[in-house]
Amino acid sequence: MHRVGMVLILVVLVGVQTIGQTGVATTQRIPQFENASVKVWKSVIVPNAPLTLHRHDHGRTIVALVGGDLKVVKDSGKTEVMHWETGKAYWLGTDPPGEMHKDVNDTGKVIEVMVVEMK
Repeated sequence: MHRVGMVLILVVLVGVQTIGQTGVATTQRIPQFENASVKVWKSVIVPNAPLTLHRHDHGRTIVALVGGDLKVVKDSGKTEVMHWETGKAYWLGTDPPGEMHKDVNDTGKVIEVMVVEMK
């Protein structure tokens, strides 16, 4: 558990340096690193360019580098809005079996998060 805590601190410190510097025009996942304990990527979600349908089979920590309101649209049509404040971390558990979702940013500004997924 101590190693995971150190990874989260490192992710936050590295991520804070990148706030507002991406200049990214498309929604994308940017791999950071992976080891036996975690898989880490940065998600940049631009307005009106949702991530494709996907699911999460493992719990994960989200660190908001540039926060905002992200709409999670499930394949069933159900919608939930996640409010992420810049600089704060959030825990998201596994998705229910068979459930898929896409992440939609309709706020008019880029949202950036670091995702630390447990294995």
